[in-house]
Amino acid sequence: MKIKIYTRRFLPLLLATSIIMVSGRWSMVNAQESGTVFNFLNLPVSAHSTALGGKLISLVEDDISLAMQNPALLTGVSDKTIGFSFMNYMQGCNTGAAAYGQQVGARGNWGVQAQFVGYGSTKETLVSGEIVGEFKPLDLCIGGQYSHLLSARWAGGVTAKFIYSHYGPYTSCALATDLGLNYFDEATDFSFSIAARNLGGQIKRFGNTRDPLPIDLEIGITQSLGHAPIRISVTMVDMTRWTSDYYFTTGDEVKPGSIFINHFVLGAEFLPSNKFYIGLGYNFRRAYEMKAAGSSHAAGLSFGGGVNLKRIKFGFAYAKYHVSAPTLTFTLAYNFQKDK
Repeated sequence: MKIKIYTRRFLPLLLATSIIMVSGRWSMVNAQESGTVFNFLNLPVSAHSTALGGKLISLVEDDISLAMQNPALLTGVSDKTIGFSFMNYMQGCNTGAAAYGQQVGARGNWGVQAQFVGYGSTKETLVSGEIVGEFKPLDLCIGGQYSHLLSARWAGGVTAKFIYSHYGPYTSCALATDLGLNYFDEATDFSFSIAARNLGGQIKRFGNTRDPLPIDLEIGITQSLGHAPIRISVTMVDMTRWTSDYYFTTGDEVKPGSIFINHFVLGAEFLPSNKFYIGLGYNFRRAYEMKAAGSSHAAGLSFGGGVNLKRIKFGFAYAKYHVSAPTLTFTLAYNFQKDK
């Protein structure tokens, strides 16, 4: 019996080790990719995720917004659920998302989603400085999801996405896929996930060069602490990026130790009941880069809370993604399923 238990618990760790080895080789091949497009895809659209550091792929909850970061989590969402989220990103810039999920058969779930970032109005000028008009930059992503229970504890999911950006006379389109895998042991409330996000490429370029998408390979675990009302989440992100070329600095070289620790996002929750949560998160890379940009006030920290009622779920979160201003994220979901 003990052998079986240890095998189940350490299998995800073995898989994670394999992924780290593979991703390390991948990053060596793609180290020359110092810039990407459609980086708005890395913004969290869930208040729950934002509160716990902004990167969260292993939390199994009845929260449809979490499935936008890992499609395998859609299997834990109630039938016929719709959700909306909104975040005031920067001054004059807002981002939002909407998602809907529904069960299909005994083991499947399908869903649709949309995410946008609006940057307000921008003056259009000539090289001479003459103002000739205004335009409204826009980023948009729409997609479809499907998840399936592979066994009692394993679930997999896939998201197909169409991405569009419009900046004045320049437009670009891309097709991408998110893949996710989740292991969840309900008896111990232990969850392990792998997610590969934004796998794809441009079908219409901004200019003459083809820019890469912000591909992100992530692994994460979530574990409750025994009988204590506390739950911990640890996520490793940017598993394909292990060089200093991907970091914002003021000219100083990023030390190997900093590169390693900047791959981690930590989150902790206090759960006084199954209807409430209070969360606190820390994103090491965000803290490092914001301090390099001159902002140390609450750099990397985030917090929030939420209410989970029978049909309605509400969450809010505070975080700081830019030196100029903090952000507030709100999430609202409603379940249309009738009582049986």
